[in-house]
Amino acid sequence: MELIIGGAFQGKTEYAKENFGIGNEDIFVCNKDFAPELDKKCIAHIERFSFWCVEHGIEPAEYFFEHAKNIGDMIIISDDISCGVVPIDKTERAWREANGRLLIKLSKEAEHVTRIFCGLSQRLK
Repeated sequence: MELIIGGAFQGKTEYAKENFGIGNEDIFVCNKDFAPELDKKCIAHIERFSFWCVEHGIEPAEYFFEHAKNIGDMIIISDDISCGVVPIDKTERAWREANGRLLIKLSKEAEHVTRIFCGLSQRLK
């Protein structure tokens, strides 16, 4: 598994396409309004999946590892939502914490973890 993290609009998806030979048809873009399709080669905006889980009382890490297929071959892309001011809203705080737990588990399982900043890659693992 490859985990790619970074701020919004920093070039994470472009990096994945260029470095792993995937196209738009290989990418599932998560939405806060419904459960993700965890059978695609690339899952983008996993942080939105975490929000969906929090709103439904589900622990994202548990759900992901129970439902994802071919985890070893996946490319996971996440916006970094851990920086900045801690949200006042209870749901948003829970989302931020749950997404952090998910990223910790994903980073432990990942072969590589790459941070993208201003379009530049930094190998973390």
